[in-house]
Amino acid sequence: HLNRSGEIYNGERGGSLPAIASLNTSYSTSLSFPSPYLYVPLAERKAISDVRRTFCLFVTFDLLFISLLWIIELNVREYLDKEVVCYDFKTSFFDIFLLAVFRFLCLQVGYAAFRLKHWWVIAITTLVTTVFLVIKVIKSSLDSPNTFSYVLPITSFVVAWLETWFLDFKVLTQEADDERAYLAAVNAACERAPMVYPRAVSDGQFYSPPESVAGSEEDLDEEGMGRRAVTAQEKEYVRLGREAMSVVEQILAQEDSWKFEKNNEIGDSVYTLEIPYHGKTFILKAFMQCPAELVYQEVILQPEKMAQWNKTVSACQILQRVDDNTLVSYDVSSGAAGGVVSARDFVNVRRVERKRDCYVSAGMATEHDARPPTGRYVRGENGPGGFVVLKSSSNPSVCTFIWVLNTDLKGRLPRYLIHQSLAATMFDFMSHLRQRITDLRPSQRSHHNHN
Repeated sequence: HLNRSGEIYNGERGGSLPAIASLNTSYSTSLSFPSPYLYVPLAERKAISDVRRTFCLFVTFDLLFISLLWIIELNVREYLDKEVVCYDFKTSFFDIFLLAVFRFLCLQVGYAAFRLKHWWVIAITTLVTTVFLVIKVIKSSLDSPNTFSYVLPITSFVVAWLETWFLDFKVLTQEADDERAYLAAVNAACERAPMVYPRAVSDGQFYSPPESVAGSEEDLDEEGMGRRAVTAQEKEYVRLGREAMSVVEQILAQEDSWKFEKNNEIGDSVYTLEIPYHGKTFILKAFMQCPAELVYQEVILQPEKMAQWNKTVSACQILQRVDDNTLVSYDVSSGAAGGVVSARDFVNVRRVERKRDCYVSAGMATEHDARPPTGRYVRGENGPGGFVVLKSSSNPSVCTFIWVLNTDLKGRLPRYLIHQSLAATMFDFMSHLRQRITDLRPSQRSHHNHN
């Protein structure tokens, strides 16, 4: 169910790719690997990855397929002696079979036996194959009516380059990503750094008055002073919210592991972090010239109003208030990437806590009977993540805003398209948020003077 987590705040935060709205919501970070997720990958790490095993299987297929084609060619021409014993470069295809054997041995020894993580072995095999086949086609007599005069060299050429593409763009890339995720898990499991903002400090509640005191669900007043989860479904929502909150805290504790991606002219920065089971998580960090309470009010406490000022979100509806800290929302994001990414909808559970030094909203994807998937939108899912507003210890009129985002937009969207668009979407969200804060300032000053 963690994989379904994700979009909890989506409508509330607003700046995102289409489904990024939910992305926003999902600002939920893939960081979300609660303790059980930290240890599983460490204990079950495979000696050889699944993608490398698939590559080795494809190399074996290469040898068997070329061998099969050569055997068929022998049966058609009906003489083995001339192909092998009386080998002739211009007419025999035995050398193409030997070329397949050469590729098989080199690649299996390099990438299965020695598990190399470099492309030099396949570069050699593909270069040798390409040069040999080009010379073979030029020197050979291919005017024969025999179809295999064309099929064997073309097939061998195509398969060799497919192997190169598979290794370079799939095997090495995915293993590098997995290695970074594994190291992050090792660091988290070994260091177990204390939460940046221990949960015990929590003293606020989701849609509750500022002066209210938040405790666990079990501590809430049973006479109506506080809303608390009652049914099994409500308790599950609360569990998901707490899980997302734990993940966000762990992400904050690993700031030294964030990988810088890009920044804008204002100084906002986007980072990434690989999270086991969730993949790449995007983290926006921005400094804002306004009190933390103002950002808390606009982004965290009033998600249903986000569509009024955030163009990346077209709708946000609160489906259920589970307890004083937890709610379930339905969010619809606008299209993105010039219409390439269509609108998405999300159902998210969100938990909000007001801590001593910050405000946090964390959530993840969930399900709700009031909003089942429909054909109108593609239903997206976000991993654990959220918004964090850090107070300044020296200047109450400024704050730091952090948005952790991990999302799965579903559909048939290329991953690279989504990843390239996320940073721009997050910067766009900050632009909308700053404009919103600017618009609110005059009315606030006017109200203050009137008082």
